[in-house]
Amino acid sequence: MRHLFKNIGVLFALLSITTVVSFSDTKNLSVPQIKHINSKFILKGQESIDPRAVEKIDIMGNELFVKTGVRVYIYATNQYTDKKFSEIKSKIGFIKSFESNITKSLENPYGLITLSLEDKHINFLTSKELEGIVDRDELLSGYMIPLLASHDKNSIESKISASLLNGYSEVVSSVAKAKGVEVESVISGVGRTVSKIWKIFMYLTILGGLMAYIYALWRDKRRHQ
Repeated sequence: MRHLFKNIGVLFALLSITTVVSFSDTKNLSVPQIKHINSKFILKGQESIDPRAVEKIDIMGNELFVKTGVRVYIYATNQYTDKKFSEIKSKIGFIKSFESNITKSLENPYGLITLSLEDKHINFLTSKELEGIVDRDELLSGYMIPLLASHDKNSIESKISASLLNGYSEVVSSVAKAKGVEVESVISGVGRTVSKIWKIFMYLTILGGLMAYIYALWRDKRRHQ
């Protein structure tokens, strides 16, 4: 168990180690420099993602595209609109329409991860060719939301970067497996470890709540004896 919980910080560590950092072509090669690239797969939100995560995402995305022809994109923003909605149903309808407009400009086959912080919305969409290849619920609840919702000292930017990097890697891995190819650049094993930890945490929370409820009933029964 201790080994599992140590791994929950692996993705955050990826954003701070120099092995992921690119080096500039300057004379002083001993000083690592972050390469700010214009991502081919991050449609929006690159400025909110750690440059090292951006580079890793592009490496994975490009390798998958070369080997399968599938493009996986990210659209991340603080808020889709500042418009106020009187009903949740209206807001959901607006978000669906907003996402639909994004996908209209994408070339098939594609996968798209969307994220809006203020709207508390995260989603995964695909073209028809990829339907069923990635388990959307498993991707969001097992690989992305746990990192976004984690209670720790990491900044929101770090959480966004780790969540998108983890989710993106899982999408690439799933598509590659379905297409019968191997993408060497994926973050193998880390995402699944985080998913397992989250499930263990949820099970323990439910079990703890059930035990507390049973104990409360037992104590109440003892009082009335």
